[in-house]
Amino acid sequence: MRFIGINIPDNKRIEVALTYVYGIGPYLSKKALQETEIDPNKRAKDLTAEELNKLKNWIESNIKIEGALRQEIRQNINRLKEINCYRGIRHIKKLPVRGQRTKTNSRTVRGNVRKTVGSGKRKIELK
Repeated sequence: MRFIGINIPDNKRIEVALTYVYGIGPYLSKKALQETEIDPNKRAKDLTAEELNKLKNWIESNIKIEGALRQEIRQNINRLKEINCYRGIRHIKKLPVRGQRTKTNSRTVRGNVRKTVGSGKRKIELK
């Protein structure tokens, strides 16, 4: 089923199905359903057109989602890079930004880069 331009699963409860939208987590999903007075236990396919419209209008007026949210995050990161603050420099160098150690355990940000050398012995090719 399509909702706000995103495919959400039909057979899941609407409370869970809403979390498939970028920018809506479990908390915002519950809050949206409370505000629009929709039963969170209903399946996504069982919602009426009126309920979908209510939900869509509430989300569009109260939450930034998908493209707008991604754009705002990208702009924030670019601002940090431009003013050359510590966090911006960490982003530029593709290193962890939030104070994690880098002697070990920064593979996620850097990619799986292994810069250490093996034992030093060369493997002899078989002829």
